[in-house]
Amino acid sequence: MQTYQAMHDFTLNRNALTTDEIWLVEHPPVFTQGKVGKPEHLLTKTNIPVVQTDRGGQITYHAPGQQIMYILLDIKRRKIGIREVVNYLENCVIQTLAHYNIEAYAKTEAPGVYIDNKKICSLGLHIKHGCTLHGLALNINMDLTPFNNINPCGYAGLQMTQLKDYVASIDRQEIKQLLTDFFISQLPNR
Repeated sequence: MQTYQAMHDFTLNRNALTTDEIWLVEHPPVFTQGKVGKPEHLLTKTNIPVVQTDRGGQITYHAPGQQIMYILLDIKRRKIGIREVVNYLENCVIQTLAHYNIEAYAKTEAPGVYIDNKKICSLGLHIKHGCTLHGLALNINMDLTPFNNINPCGYAGLQMTQLKDYVASIDRQEIKQLLTDFFISQLPNR
């Protein structure tokens, strides 16, 4: 909740000259429910807290070993739409995975990034005063078991996967740098 509040404070206190930021964080084990999330997608109650958020999408799971990338962009100033931002997020993950020779793809009807019909990255955004909050969650090296207690992103039977299932050696700093660089490289300089 501390990062959630900091993200909102940052957005509320921005002005036309505030530099956009990217925050790279990890969260303790938590289920987060999007603003339109349906409670029936939590299949089994556990001791993992469920937190209501203002991002889009349904329920997902966050935990150590998952790379969260929050993007705090003034999309009004940059003159880009929300669909473009979603594409940029998906593309930066696809390019990062391609660096490891992993073929990944996005689905228009179900935002996120997939490998062999398994989801490796979830997305959720919120727009406030023409600025984005929230971002993506890329599964790197974590316990995926809690995903069995939910319909991930509202999809019954959706299997989740993670980078460690495809890559023997993982350099977290390299992943952070790749995600950031690939995301920034797509942004228009307006």
